[in-house]
Amino acid sequence: MGVASCVYDPRPMTCDPAEPVARALRAAIAAECGIDPANADPRVQPAANPAFGDLQANFAMALAKQCGRNPRDLAQAVIARLGDDLSDRCEPLQVAGPGFINITLRPAALGAALQAFDAPNLGIEPPADTHTCAVDLCGVNVAKQMHVGHLRATIIGDTIARTYERLGWRVFRQNHLGDWGLPIAMTLASLRRRGTDLATLTLDDLNAAYRSAQAEGRDDEAGLAAVHACGCGPHRLAELEAQHEGASAAIADAKSTLVRLQSGDASLVRDWERIIEVTMREVYAAADLLNVRLDPASEKGESSFRDELAPVVESFERAGLATIDQGALVVRYPERERPMLIRKSDGAFLYATTDLAALRHRIQGLGAERVIYCVDARQRDHFKDVFDAVRMIGWTRLTRRRDGHDVEVECQLVHVPFGTVLGADKKPLKTRSGENFTLKALLDEAIDRGVREVTARAADPASPTHGMSADELHAIGQAVGIAAVKYADLGGEVSRDYVFDLDRMVAFEGDTGPYLQYAHARIASMLAKAGDAAAWTDAPIDPAAPEEKALGFAILRYPAAVRSAADHCAPSTICAYLYALANAFNAFYQACPVLKCDDARVRASRLRLAHLTRRTLADGLSLLGISAPSRM
Repeated sequence: MGVASCVYDPRPMTCDPAEPVARALRAAIAAECGIDPANADPRVQPAANPAFGDLQANFAMALAKQCGRNPRDLAQAVIARLGDDLSDRCEPLQVAGPGFINITLRPAALGAALQAFDAPNLGIEPPADTHTCAVDLCGVNVAKQMHVGHLRATIIGDTIARTYERLGWRVFRQNHLGDWGLPIAMTLASLRRRGTDLATLTLDDLNAAYRSAQAEGRDDEAGLAAVHACGCGPHRLAELEAQHEGASAAIADAKSTLVRLQSGDASLVRDWERIIEVTMREVYAAADLLNVRLDPASEKGESSFRDELAPVVESFERAGLATIDQGALVVRYPERERPMLIRKSDGAFLYATTDLAALRHRIQGLGAERVIYCVDARQRDHFKDVFDAVRMIGWTRLTRRRDGHDVEVECQLVHVPFGTVLGADKKPLKTRSGENFTLKALLDEAIDRGVREVTARAADPASPTHGMSADELHAIGQAVGIAAVKYADLGGEVSRDYVFDLDRMVAFEGDTGPYLQYAHARIASMLAKAGDAAAWTDAPIDPAAPEEKALGFAILRYPAAVRSAADHCAPSTICAYLYALANAFNAFYQACPVLKCDDARVRASRLRLAHLTRRTLADGLSLLGISAPSRM
């Protein structure tokens, strides 16, 4: 299941050679058919077969039916209306088949578009007005190890955030920590009962304490009732009674601890802050390793909203959107039977209540026009309920300045549901002992594999990395291992499960992160061998050969790919674009001599084209949080 489009409002892309062609065709169609230009879409797209041209306009068949005309005749009439409007950009336009218009750009027009693209922004113009986005990512639970599921929530969210930042948006990363409530109080109480020295506490210690606290609080009331009913032996009865008493005592201790923590007990607050500090130390270490932009400013845990929960519930009551059901307070929806519980009968609040408060903060507090949640696909129903409730109460309405005027906009709420990481057995990835893979173990294994691969390749005297120090090879191997994991995760539709296969992921061939890194390194090496960059940096680009033109078009599609990735919250769009660009460069490199080209003008043009490819690859990889090494 895909993600609903956010419909990004694109700005004109002056470096796109198809844009002036489409604009001229639109005007000619409107004049010929006597219709509003807004309804005269020429449907210009890349040609399916380069033998027939670079672009194709496919408007004639659909429009001719509406106008009662022959499609070929309509296409010819539109071309006649153009006159000489496109003669400086295109070869004479040709009508083919039932009414397609084949368009071949003149090399000089494509070269001019590429030269316009060769600017610091690579064809991506910032929006005229300020736009703000909030991205919910990571979402760790305090006192627990990060597991493989946190990998997806973290890197998908970071890539989406980077993509919006690249488009000129102001982005707030929001790490919604599970740092409040009874589970945390249980862990605190357990640590205190054991007399644990929190000054030397590690996350492994904390994770063990969390599990121990859960076990200590586990009751078996049903089992105890069954023993009494069935008259089981005294040993079994004594065992269950002891378990019941111990669990009851642990739960009572945890509840007492929670009350004191909520009341601001100074000693407990210090211990609670220490638990968060120990947890987040590893989170930030993992984020740094993954090249994810995450810092304390991103932290916005459940505890941040604890004083807002009652007012949130009161807001729904005042709006007449919440009703009492068997003592609990629920929000009902007109189109489905499933209500959403926002306050239990004992007065306790729930995750949904916290998410409502968080959404209100992100929309009304941060001013986000889009709030994007990168959360497990199993939470679909939960977010549908929360989003609909926020829309019903009207918190999604904002006033924004657009083109010099104040306008009301509706905040778009998007859940990006991701699938599960699977092992070779097509089941959720586990260790051999059956435990969930910790994120650290996963990344350590990927880095080890990357270092082994890079070290083995460096043994070849012809390799660019031959003779590098062990530390240098380790740095490259780490970059390769991380790229392998991130690209494999981001490269497919995020809602789908995928199989974790390091052998495939670290390959330098095929659709992998290391392949793209290697493509970048090869171009960087070629440019270094070319010598003085001043000879080609500002050289005219003249893409005459078919492979040059194909590479030029591939480069110019970058802004559209970035916008599409933002529209659909789909990192895979960027991955697919970069893979296609690398393949287009390889085809160009095989067919068009660069360093060995005897014609100085052609050599300079091809070097600049190669340099532009390298810049685009590096920029695209940066959106994925993947490094672009110069040597591999």
